[in-house]
Amino acid sequence: MKKITIAALFLFSGFFASAQTIYKGTDETVVSFFSHTSMEDIDGTNKTVTAVVLKADDGTFVCRCANKGFHFHSGLMEEHFNENYMESEKFPNSTFSGKIPEKVDYTKDGVTKVTLDGKMDIHGVKKDVKVPATLTVKGEQVTVDAKFPIVIKDYNIKIPEAVGNKLSETVDVTVKAILKKNK
Repeated sequence: MKKITIAALFLFSGFFASAQTIYKGTDETVVSFFSHTSMEDIDGTNKTVTAVVLKADDGTFVCRCANKGFHFHSGLMEEHFNENYMESEKFPNSTFSGKIPEKVDYTKDGVTKVTLDGKMDIHGVKKDVKVPATLTVKGEQVTVDAKFPIVIKDYNIKIPEAVGNKLSETVDVTVKAILKKNK
């Protein structure tokens, strides 16, 4: 019986020793986008990002936000965004899932330029992307800052001709994810 107990302790200690260090998003995470044309600027901000996770041991990074979480300065813009462009009932979330291939020392405070290498899933279309980002480690918090363009037609988002001159073909997306070490 003693041998079984000792063997079980070794198995469990090995399991806990290999557990991944995970950082989870906080309610301070924001995803926004901006489109500029000579006719109109359009910007949407989402402060209710539903899932952000970083696994420090292997660099896995996931960020998902509900499309209906984007808010605009105009209720009509928000309605058009959800009903006509993003079709938020049919495609409720936009997601990035991938890895950070660079080695980052999460035990030391500092700033590191990295690449988020993975798949962007918007409007039901998945595309391979490489997004430049900056990781800032401070204590048990990691901040991920990224800014990158999205070409609207790459994700089968249809823009009616009547408003085509009000929307740019490319929107700039900004992500500021604040993550805290999961305990």
